[in-house]
Amino acid sequence: MASESSFDIVNKVDHQEVDNAVNQAAKEISQRFDFKNVDAGIKWSGDAIDIQANTEERANAVLDVLKDKLVKRQISLKGVESEDPKLSGKIYKINVTISAGITQENAKKISKLIRDEGPKGVKAQIQGEELRVSSKSRDDLQEVQALIKGQDYDFAVQFVNYR
Repeated sequence: MASESSFDIVNKVDHQEVDNAVNQAAKEISQRFDFKNVDAGIKWSGDAIDIQANTEERANAVLDVLKDKLVKRQISLKGVESEDPKLSGKIYKINVTISAGITQENAKKISKLIRDEGPKGVKAQIQGEELRVSSKSRDDLQEVQALIKGQDYDFAVQFVNYR
């Protein structure tokens, strides 16, 4: 008989691409005329990205430059979480985090969608921060992928380990 095919639904971020985007944003900020003499900067601080500038508008402009660089490197902005600019001395700072992984409640949402609207015989199993979808028919799995791509979740999803 035919063996089962499967794939995993994940939310992963390529940290090297994020690092490249941060470095490109820092380079652009250092070269742009509108960022001269405004103490604008962007750098890594542990797992977060720190943005600073001398005005709230300039700090938001640096954040926009970072988001632009992330989009050009195919990193979804759904995983980018930024705070409002906070005044720290004379400098406004923004803390940006990049989230990865699918939470239990989001995995349950996807699993319920597959059970309710997906083809019969497709099984979804939560495994930590990812979801394994399996079926005897590869066509059913492709149908599930199309179904999930059609949804508008507040987190990014990728399909990996298709076997």
